[in-house]
Amino acid sequence: MDYKQYISSKLNIEGVSESDVMSFIETPPNTEMGDYALPCFKLSKIMHASPVQIAENLKSAFSCDDIISECNAVNGYLNFKVNRNGFARSVLSEVISKGDKYGASDIGSGKTVCVEYSSINIAKPFHIGHLLTTVIGSSLYKIYKFLGYNAVAINHLGDYGTQFGKLIVAYKKWSSEKQVLEGRLKELSRIYVKFHEEAKIHPELDDEARRYFKLIEDGDKESNELFLMFKKITLEEVEKIYKLLNVSFDSYAGESFYSDKMAPIVEELKEKKLLKNSDGASIVDLEEFGMPPCLILKSDGSSLYATRDLAAAIYRKKTYDFYKSLYVVAYQQNLHFKQFFKVLELMGKEWAKDCVHVAYGMVSLESGAMSTREGNVVLLEDVINKTIEKAYKVIEEKNPNLENKEKTARAVGTGAVIFSALQNNKIKDIVFSYDKVLSFEGETCPYVQYTVARCNSLLSKVGEPKDYNDKDLTIEEYEVINQLSKFKDAIIYASEKYEPSAVTRYALDLATLFNKFYINCKIAGEDENTKNLRLSIVKSVKITLTNALRLLGIETVEVM
Repeated sequence: MDYKQYISSKLNIEGVSESDVMSFIETPPNTEMGDYALPCFKLSKIMHASPVQIAENLKSAFSCDDIISECNAVNGYLNFKVNRNGFARSVLSEVISKGDKYGASDIGSGKTVCVEYSSINIAKPFHIGHLLTTVIGSSLYKIYKFLGYNAVAINHLGDYGTQFGKLIVAYKKWSSEKQVLEGRLKELSRIYVKFHEEAKIHPELDDEARRYFKLIEDGDKESNELFLMFKKITLEEVEKIYKLLNVSFDSYAGESFYSDKMAPIVEELKEKKLLKNSDGASIVDLEEFGMPPCLILKSDGSSLYATRDLAAAIYRKKTYDFYKSLYVVAYQQNLHFKQFFKVLELMGKEWAKDCVHVAYGMVSLESGAMSTREGNVVLLEDVINKTIEKAYKVIEEKNPNLENKEKTARAVGTGAVIFSALQNNKIKDIVFSYDKVLSFEGETCPYVQYTVARCNSLLSKVGEPKDYNDKDLTIEEYEVINQLSKFKDAIIYASEKYEPSAVTRYALDLATLFNKFYINCKIAGEDENTKNLRLSIVKSVKITLTNALRLLGIETVEVM
């Protein structure tokens, strides 16, 4: 049952729509106050009365029944308590019957959401700085699919630009095909760093790099063959990491894919008299909108990020007819996206409002910011491997006879990395620390995974739940069931705010409440009725936590 909808339909407030009343209803922080609350402050202007008076009047008119057992007016709030037995039966039966579909819905039916994330740069190492875009985007993609949207995962590869000219110069001067095929990304990273070191002394190398990039754009055979070799090696290497992180994509259409789609965009900008000349470069003047000009073409006629993003946005609208198009990119690119979206709007693309920059914080080392050019990076593969090794070591110490130790360590180790990235609000900066990521205590992924394993252990020892009769619920039983009922709201909130941490936070809260229940509520040895109610709670927690972790890209384990 949708209790908010039921309460709002019964209130029937004159001058306020049922949907508005429903949107006002909150969940109190303490279940002792009630299960739902209507803050009457929001109704003062409409009803021309104080919140306290409104709450009292609405209480007098409200009739309790076998669904809403209690209604109280407290300091301008109208608090409701549901019939807890009916509520418990409704929630537990829904969770168990829906299983891995619990929390899912069809609210996104018929709508397409494009999610651009990860967007790695070809020939550069996949470092810890790529973690947030990759796991935030992947989680949002999974959440939208779970809510019935047609979600499209896009890896907008950074496979275009002067850096490829730099790589070709570096390859020709300091490497070979044999060295690149053997050293792969590490070799490409080595020569990229070397180029920047040498260019400080020999700035003419930058001119040579620009010349080679122009050769790529012009279709030069040798330059393009080298570029494709660099791209193939990069994708093969990063695919190993994507597999570990349970990340996938529907499209790898990178910047180079739009190389033949930019000229029509430039022409359209000219036709609409938006393009201006500035020292030989072509710009869109955004001064009246409080922004610097958006650079479309350099003075030598070559394209920029904005040109390619404009082409990509228009292509995606034509191809997918998206409801929303999300760009999971660090907040340092805020200005770029404001400019790019504004240019779309000036071009008359009314759907520009449906393009959203999902900004997130930056990852830095304890020693300072990372730089691929300087070679100062922590490779993501190294981070994941270290967490897996630590997980294996803990398993060896605590449960040496565990079957499938390697598989369990992989699930726990990768889960720890993903969870640490999705645990806080996405906009927060993260100072990367091995100690924090590798912690297996406190509010961590292993804690949630262990809770699922604990549920599995209980169900295997005591048995699957059978039907039960209503009984007075303990506070621990009710709090777990109440938290179970909030799962759908957490997922929808995550989708609306582009905030997977809502699901992470939910999972931690449910695990904490369950472990309190586990300590205070015996199962084995209780009467059949109590035992089956509690087994139903255990099974529901297992299902819900498994679903929550899956939306984050994290596997659960049967035993730990």
